[in-house]
Amino acid sequence: MTPRETFTRAYPDGAFLDPDDREGLERYARDRGFIAAEEKVGAVSRAGEGNMNLTLRLVTGHRSLILKQARPWVEKYPSLAAPAGRSRVERAFYEIASSRPELQRAMPRLLGSDPSSGVLALEDLGEAQDFTSLYQHGGLKEGELEELAAFLVALHRPIQDLAPDQRATFRNLEMRALNHEHIFRLPLAKNNGLDLEACSPGLRAVADPIKDDARYVEAVAALGRRYLDDGGALVHGDYFPGSWLRTGAGIRIIDPEFCFLGPAAFDLGVMLGHLCLARQPPALGDRLLDLYLESAPRVGDETRRLARGFAGAEIMRRLLGVAQLPLVHDTEARGALLEYSRELVLS
Repeated sequence: MTPRETFTRAYPDGAFLDPDDREGLERYARDRGFIAAEEKVGAVSRAGEGNMNLTLRLVTGHRSLILKQARPWVEKYPSLAAPAGRSRVERAFYEIASSRPELQRAMPRLLGSDPSSGVLALEDLGEAQDFTSLYQHGGLKEGELEELAAFLVALHRPIQDLAPDQRATFRNLEMRALNHEHIFRLPLAKNNGLDLEACSPGLRAVADPIKDDARYVEAVAALGRRYLDDGGALVHGDYFPGSWLRTGAGIRIIDPEFCFLGPAAFDLGVMLGHLCLARQPPALGDRLLDLYLESAPRVGDETRRLARGFAGAEIMRRLLGVAQLPLVHDTEARGALLEYSRELVLS
């Protein structure tokens, strides 16, 4: 099937957003009530370099806004299928955030949605930059670390009186299955079709020993089972530098389509893993865990241990899996990170 046919199967009555069709986008936004009748769209551009979704900035004479469409594939890797219903889960996350000031002020506002097309309309945060420059230049500040930790503390507080349909939505089983495959199984699978030599010459040779380590592979699989277990915390699910934006008003958090009710340690582990991948000082990772645990006294050493395990799995999948990062590490450094992954997972 062509991409349009795949889209139509997922969204029979949906509108396929075309970045090159400014007039069509204007009509669509007006028909859905995202812009007023008198507003004209003067410019359309892609907003950011997100992996999962088509994300467009529409500029009118009055303002700008973001349209985010969840197509039935991964936008950066169109050959990879992805759940079309993820926008429904993301909308539910924004609705929860809107009722909690400490989350709302750290995220863009949800302006509207079109479930028939998998589209969310979001507040435009302007020409903000995400934190992917950390991988090349480092430089996460203490105040930024505190903001990022504080968001997780606020997010993971128990949510009272979730309706049964909300709980069902936040199980987010299809997206969890996709993430599980690409974090805990595929990178360690033999003959998985991934060309590690294209990522870094010599990487296959340093990857093979960890793939052959049955104890490590089983420990990663056990972490994967823990990831798939339902839990009591609302987890962002993809808390890495690409989901953090620097704005003039402080850090803002985006892209919660992988959110689910699960272990709080998963968000901590993902963040901790990316601090390692970005060559931040080990003390910064320890400081992250201390900040979180000091503010969330209901958790303790088990959360710290589990977060370290998830961090090890995240480091491994970013080195050996599909979702590569703009790392500057040579093969020797990648091998050292894989050994550190082993230490984190098995500790």
